[in-house]
Amino acid sequence: MERPFEPRNTRRARDLRQQATPAEIKLWQSLSKSQLDGFKFSRQIPIGPYFADFVCRSAKLVVEIDGPSHDVQVEYDCVRTEWIEAQGYRLIRFTNGDVMQNLEGVLVMIGEVLTDMSLPTPNPSRLREGNR
Repeated sequence: MERPFEPRNTRRARDLRQQATPAEIKLWQSLSKSQLDGFKFSRQIPIGPYFADFVCRSAKLVVEIDGPSHDVQVEYDCVRTEWIEAQGYRLIRFTNGDVMQNLEGVLVMIGEVLTDMSLPTPNPSRLREGNR
């Protein structure tokens, strides 16, 4: 059965990009143009009913930058994270302060997660080793 066409909310995504926080702008300067180990990121991408700050589609990684408003919406963030992860994504979060005060550390952490996610899963099958 064919899925009905559902237009993406590009106007909302565009508005979110234009209203980016200083931390989002700073991180985007390091993630855009596949600068992080060749992984391509997009920003303010709709995933179901939510918009992800940054998404690496090939690795199915979502990076969220949380400001002070997230301190009072913990339950909402938990539901949102569970929903996004149920779609097959891994979601990691950083605070605005993390990005503004330790951008290099944030990039190292994202790079480590991407490396871990892209490692092949070992297959212990003896068939792969031949008949030993």
